[in-house]
Amino acid sequence: MTSWQIVRVVAGTFILLSLALGIPGSPIFVSQWWLAFTAFVGANLLQSGFTNWCMMETILRKLGARRGC
Repeated sequence: MTSWQIVRVVAGTFILLSLALGIPGSPIFVSQWWLAFTAFVGANLLQSGFTNWCMMETILRKLGARRGC
């Protein structure tokens, strides 16, 4: 997998997990404050779309992940 693919998989996982932890109807509900984490991930995705820079992708490349096209 390339670095941008890993970022998308991790972001999607974080969003789904934080929604499951933050929505009161969920069987694994903990607190509605988890929805703030969902917003944080979404804001970072939005920022990276406009600036074409993602800190997580930079870190992944330094750890040896292949650069995406």
